[in-house]
Amino acid sequence: MTITAGAHMRAELTSQPETWARAAAMRDEQALLPASGARIAVVGCGTSWFMAQSYAALRESAGHGETDAFTASEFPFGRDYDAIVALTRSGTTTEVLELTERVKGATPVVAVVGDTASPLVDLADTVIGLPFADEQSVVQTRFATTALALFRASLGENLDTAIADAQAVLDGTDDPALTEAEQYSFLGMGWAMGLAHEAALKMRESSQSWTESYSSMEYRHGPIAIAAPGRVTWQLGAAPEGLQAQVEATGARFVHNAIDPMADLVRLHRVALDRAVAKGLDPDQPRNLTRSVILAD
Repeated sequence: MTITAGAHMRAELTSQPETWARAAAMRDEQALLPASGARIAVVGCGTSWFMAQSYAALRESAGHGETDAFTASEFPFGRDYDAIVALTRSGTTTEVLELTERVKGATPVVAVVGDTASPLVDLADTVIGLPFADEQSVVQTRFATTALALFRASLGENLDTAIADAQAVLDGTDDPALTEAEQYSFLGMGWAMGLAHEAALKMRESSQSWTESYSSMEYRHGPIAIAAPGRVTWQLGAAPEGLQAQVEATGARFVHNAIDPMADLVRLHRVALDRAVAKGLDPDQPRNLTRSVILAD
């Protein structure tokens, strides 16, 4: 039987409205996250780090307490937190396991994982499992956004619009020209900045493309120098006034969809997949990557 390149990624990315709705309804699990007012750190690696950035920005801006985000390898041991939220699809990432072991007994760790049989489950103080969002593709899509949906719902957000926007994206089609650009820059502000970093990573992992990502306001402080005809600047979420005109003056294409930024990331997932397939690549098994980074002793 012939397996189509990216078949797992396509099935997983198209399931996101369903998995988001399921996560939004997990009220008991949401209550296991650190309470409002707690000073917390959110950690992860790669995609999970970018989702940590988005959650941290949302939680703190909503007034629920100081919230920092770190890649697990750069966690500032010795800094006092009431709790740590560790996000990892596999539950086997070396840096996350080492961090959890090191703080055990000193700082409570809430693990949000896809694989509920993973080593992290036995190390963490509290576990929130999202096995229905786990994935077969190496390139993450639905686990990351489903975890973020859980976080957003825990902060009191209603995700109905985000879910509807994502379904509308999936029911529609994408401009084929989006898959043909020479270079992509992804931008975001506030919690959408983490999504911009994730969008760049997805395009890079899936299709081996030249991608960059920045805070929207920082883009004009140098990075706009690479904007040119045949290149794309893609804004996720609200755009700064005047930015579109400045990008278009360079000849680059400015992409900005007036939808929930998480739903716009779903659009990027599909564009990245289609670009990969058009190049003869398989994002289910991308070059040089594995499902989890497990470092040798």
